[in-house]
Amino acid sequence: MKIDQKTIAVITGAGSGIGRALALNLASSCGGLALADLDSEGLAETARMVASASPGCRLTTHSLDVADREGMTAFAAEVERVHGGLSLLINNAGVAMGGTVRELSIDDIDWLMGINFRGVVHGVKLFLPLLARSPQAHIVNISSVFGIIAPPGQSAYAASKFAVRGFTEALRHELAGSTITVSTVHPGGIRTNIARRARIGEGASESILRAEQQTFDRVARTSPEKAAEVIRRGIEAGRERILIGPDAWLIDRLQRLLPVGYWKLMRPILLWSRNSKS
Repeated sequence: MKIDQKTIAVITGAGSGIGRALALNLASSCGGLALADLDSEGLAETARMVASASPGCRLTTHSLDVADREGMTAFAAEVERVHGGLSLLINNAGVAMGGTVRELSIDDIDWLMGINFRGVVHGVKLFLPLLARSPQAHIVNISSVFGIIAPPGQSAYAASKFAVRGFTEALRHELAGSTITVSTVHPGGIRTNIARRARIGEGASESILRAEQQTFDRVARTSPEKAAEVIRRGIEAGRERILIGPDAWLIDRLQRLLPVGYWKLMRPILLWSRNSKS
């Protein structure tokens, strides 16, 4: 799929991080952008940045929660009304939460799954009829390296990202031979605020979460801009699986080599990273 002036793109989670970087990356060449985020201030800032960098871009912003089916239904209708069509859907919105299975409440897990997984389901289901009318269309669902491995303390997040992966792979097989291509994205450590904005599970220790955030800051080496460029190249090349960052490539290979025992090798590395001052 070539991204050009005929391309109309929807990006969720566009108020910061990878979503904002994708909006800025696509704005100069696509025909229209519909950006969504629950963070209305962050979304407005993204819109200002896009308007400044690409004043000719046809841009709309939509403040909403992707977990809200009615809000997403209205979003899809508004995109059709204003933009007239859709050819690129990027389900990027996501949140993080710290805590073990014992520490997380069922409400904690429901909240995270509502955004990370059901938000993707809402995006696909509600925009699919619009995408099917395009001569060529592409769906991008953002999973994670934690959709490949599942570290302790990330049970809910990993569950959501494994769910995104499974849902997207089945969708890809179902749409094979159609005009719609489907990609799963597995970012490694990206320098965004997702870890700093992470919620703390009902019974989790704040000090442990802060330590994990500091570790994330040390090991997250890839910029959101680089991630956006890799995703764009993957879309244009029709890649069905997009890994972002050397850590994602390494983790993917390690999991393939040791599908059960990978954590025995990874745990000492992460402990070293946590204790490192570099």
